[in-house]
Amino acid sequence: MKIACISGSPNAGGNNEKMTDMVLEIVKERGYGTDRIFLSNLRVEPCTDCGTCKKSRDCPIDDDMKDIYKKLETSDAFIVSSPVFFGSLSAQLKALFDRTILLRRNGFLLKGKIGAAMAIGGSRNGGQEFTIQAIHSWMHIHGMVIVGDASHFGGIAVKPFESDKEGSKTVKDTANILCDTLSRLK
Repeated sequence: MKIACISGSPNAGGNNEKMTDMVLEIVKERGYGTDRIFLSNLRVEPCTDCGTCKKSRDCPIDDDMKDIYKKLETSDAFIVSSPVFFGSLSAQLKALFDRTILLRRNGFLLKGKIGAAMAIGGSRNGGQEFTIQAIHSWMHIHGMVIVGDASHFGGIAVKPFESDKEGSKTVKDTANILCDTLSRLK
């Protein structure tokens, strides 16, 4: 079984990617295959609502989504993370979410997969819960099963990530609960 980790940050090597790298290590240690989707090194254009995906399985926008679609379809679970940008998720992650309408319109291809969310902000109450709520909304719209960190909504961290012991615990707990849930469904 495979878990895809999606980092919605445009900043390579930043706090969000450090948080996501920790999750990837946990998932690997638990024996799952992984896919890494880091938007910092991918080009995902916004959806134009052209309607092409209502009639076919192709999106006319020429960017990295073609490879991302394959990773999303072949994964059994997702851990999606975003930095908090002005109280919500990054524009890059929102673009990816909007483009997945193709998967919904072509048979709800993410339905029943397991999902978890994480967010990192500039302060403990910096908008992480709103960001996670936006990620959860995307998961609900696709019919996914959502897990948290056993106490709250998911991984909630503060930058700099390396110094946030409390946040690191919620991130680890979220990753482990996602793995536990996936193992129950094997």
